[in-house]
Amino acid sequence: MKYEKMRDYSKEKFRRITGVKRSTFKKMAEILAVAETQRRAKGGPRPMLTVENMLLAALEYWREYRTYAHIAVGFELSESQIFRIVKWVENVLIKDGTFSLPGKKTLLKSNIEYEVVQIDATESPVERPKRGRKNGIQGRKSDTP
Repeated sequence: MKYEKMRDYSKEKFRRITGVKRSTFKKMAEILAVAETQRRAKGGPRPMLTVENMLLAALEYWREYRTYAHIAVGFELSESQIFRIVKWVENVLIKDGTFSLPGKKTLLKSNIEYEVVQIDATESPVERPKRGRKNGIQGRKSDTP
């Protein structure tokens, strides 16, 4: 989905789809716009997408963990172009530092107590053969080639 279609969404719907508030999205887009003008001033390539659409592609990757191929279909670009866009957005936002989390040592030194709940969603039930069943998995027989 492109940003032009999302402009008129309510703030709740916008946040549900992108994972960030509209104000945060605009701040990220401003940082990327500055970096893009600097890149263009140095003779960099003309971008295939607007800054907002580049940010939206990166947010889709981070939030939904869609493959680059799926995102590329939505933006009508190649998979490698989407990969480069997401990496560029990541590097620019990390370098800016506005959206960085405090370091581990900073958290340990502060007087604030954090309550964290971790959920392990990776476990899934395993189907195992029942005891005493004869139709389970058999080992290799010695007389078979």
